[in-house]
Amino acid sequence: MHPSPLLGPVVALVAWSIVMFFWMALSRAPQLRGRDIPHGTRGADLERELPGKANWPAHNYLHLMEQPTIFYAIVFALILMGFDHPINTYLAWGYVGFRILHSIFQATVNVVPVRFLLFLLSTLCLIGLTVHAAIFLMHHE
Repeated sequence: MHPSPLLGPVVALVAWSIVMFFWMALSRAPQLRGRDIPHGTRGADLERELPGKANWPAHNYLHLMEQPTIFYAIVFALILMGFDHPINTYLAWGYVGFRILHSIFQATVNVVPVRFLLFLLSTLCLIGLTVHAAIFLMHHE
């Protein structure tokens, strides 16, 4: 039995999230090195003291922990239904591609209209996956 082609985008997005974790850590490390940080301090508390651009990768990392959780859920639902039709695989890769582009824009130039467009395009892919799953369920109950 071959693994579902839908697993590729899942693994890719998890790997990208790990890349963003390290990007976040590396972007904040110079400002935090050698500082006495009180116990219980959160990243959000430190944001006030760090330059804005140093926080952009951290903001994106948090974004990768939000909406993509829905992506993972719908992709695994499609896999469990056995509905890994090529259109769903293309939509899943589209979602991942737009999220990666969103990350790069947010962590570097942070142009909000471009970020919003990339977020919207990724969300449309997510909607497509969800609609396909719903239609599949309605026709196979």
